[in-house]
Amino acid sequence: MEFLINLVADPIVAILAIIIGFVLLIYGADWLVNGASAIAKRYGVSSLVIGLTVVAFGTSMPEFVVSIIAATQGNTDIAITNILGSNSLNVFIILGLSALIYPVKSQLQARRFDIPWSLLAGLLVLFFAIYTRPMNVQWGDFGHFHLTHGFISGIGGWVLLVFFGIFLWHSFRCAKQTTTDESSTIKDISSVKSILLIGIGLAGLMIGGELIVHSATSLATQMGVSDAIIGLTIVALGTSLPELATSCIAAAKHNSDMALGNVIGSNIFNVFFILGTGAVIHPLPTYDGLWLDALMVALSSLLVMAFVYFTKNHEIKRWHGALLLIIYGIYLSYRIISLP
Repeated sequence: MEFLINLVADPIVAILAIIIGFVLLIYGADWLVNGASAIAKRYGVSSLVIGLTVVAFGTSMPEFVVSIIAATQGNTDIAITNILGSNSLNVFIILGLSALIYPVKSQLQARRFDIPWSLLAGLLVLFFAIYTRPMNVQWGDFGHFHLTHGFISGIGGWVLLVFFGIFLWHSFRCAKQTTTDESSTIKDISSVKSILLIGIGLAGLMIGGELIVHSATSLATQMGVSDAIIGLTIVALGTSLPELATSCIAAAKHNSDMALGNVIGSNIFNVFFILGTGAVIHPLPTYDGLWLDALMVALSSLLVMAFVYFTKNHEIKRWHGALLLIIYGIYLSYRIISLP
């Protein structure tokens, strides 16, 4: 570990290490999903259940690995901003670009359950951010006390994990009620090759995560930029690449409901599972600009709900996509300009 820290002390090496880390994350997640999906199919697990578990977890694996490694090593700013940044990117950039390519339609199931749960996740993040903002409290003649709380404590993390458990339970319940099965789309791979893919995929994820966390932290320190900004931009964009590729390709093929489901599912997974697990491992503290980042996560979910509930065809239109991109551009510009 010390060797890696010394190695990425050079800015050029750090940038190369981040690029290599992203490549390992993307390919690692793909290999893990392919191997696990093949094994699940071999044992008769339906494709819907595979999608709700293996594929959803696989596309969020980059965020999971980076955030958990960052939390265990005390780099809590990256652990938080990686998730908040990824969720904002998923909607404002990925869904925005997907809608520009082709209007993104929503299925009834998404409108009834998935999108409201995504909004709940966003509102919970905003609640934690507002509740934990520093406060000056006056206690009669005893003077003033400056109260600060952590962003999400261990208890808060368990609360998020309980919500994630409820979400999984409902998803599996819906899966059992669905009779269609498209598991034929999953490639037949031998058990040995599947296990090998899973092992290589996990190794790629772990190594890639280590490279990104150490390199991004080193780069931020040398450039005088906070870990929070690095997490919101470089790290968040890199870990969102699987969602970006999946959603844009789905939109180009006019399979826009998959583009929406991929983004919504990833955002739910990121908040309830990854942020919850990170907080259980290490309480996540506040940082400058947290309330605005949390507000953007909540706003992104609220806009998606407004678009699909109040349009004639329950879809995110091209002009909606353009609006999402403009809002994110204004937000990111403000966050960078407001740097100390």
